[in-house]
Amino acid sequence: MTSERMARALVSLDGVSVGDAFGERFFGPHELVQPWVEERILPKAPWAYTDDTEMTLSLVQVLEDHGHVEQDALADLFAKRYRKDKNRGYGGTAHDILWKLGLGLPWREVSAEVFEGQGSMGNGAAMRVAPLGAYFAGDLSRVVAEARASAEVTHLHPEGQAGAIAIAVAAAWACDWQRTHGTALELFDTVLDCTPAGTTRQVLEKARAWPLEASPSSAARTLGSGQKVISEDTVPFSIWCAARHLDSFEEALWCTVAGFGDRDTTCAMVGGIVALSAGHASIPRPWLSAREPLRRRV
Repeated sequence: MTSERMARALVSLDGVSVGDAFGERFFGPHELVQPWVEERILPKAPWAYTDDTEMTLSLVQVLEDHGHVEQDALADLFAKRYRKDKNRGYGGTAHDILWKLGLGLPWREVSAEVFEGQGSMGNGAAMRVAPLGAYFAGDLSRVVAEARASAEVTHLHPEGQAGAIAIAVAAAWACDWQRTHGTALELFDTVLDCTPAGTTRQVLEKARAWPLEASPSSAARTLGSGQKVISEDTVPFSIWCAARHLDSFEEALWCTVAGFGDRDTTCAMVGGIVALSAGHASIPRPWLSAREPLRRRV
């Protein structure tokens, strides 16, 4: 059973990391990048991954070692990976948190002190959590509890935790899609049933109502696509993109990057979900080859 769980988590990890590395290659002047997206011009290899994948690797290692979210171990791995390579695109708040964790300060204190004691409502807990949803698929109450525990280490704010719960639940739901072929609305309804009340949930409701045939740019304008780098303006758009293309990793990623915004993170979230619904074989082989090799353990 544990080996099956880890196999699912590793599929999602490939989805996260390829999505992350793909999306990262489309940053730059809009007048230059937009034609690449419109004409679907693949970036040149290699594709380096970012902090999104680095933190996901830590979470996967904790699941592999402990079978659940051992929060102290997760905080330690976040700090270790940060010390080994600080130049992965970590945001300012993440730099501060991870530096303090590396000094040995308790994660509960560090997570609680940011944003004047409110905790972070950023999208960082959501960007790394899809493999956790895959690992605990089949038990949504466990998915919710473990996703919240994984978020608390760096994101004390309820909105940061809500985003992690939503993405983890979407990933768990996606694991069974090839058998059920559930609809996009069923995906949203499952996510909404599990996501705590708050702004992230409110925008998820708006995403559920947004037509799937609408353009990604219109969805990004309405829902946000990570411009604020917070849960509420990143997670709903990402789930909308995944719901639109549950059967195709490639189509899902081109859809997601067309929303621009925080494109490495939105693509990481979508990749981690759709790799599970469409299957690992849906990740194009050249894309996997272009992504730099993963450093699975530290």
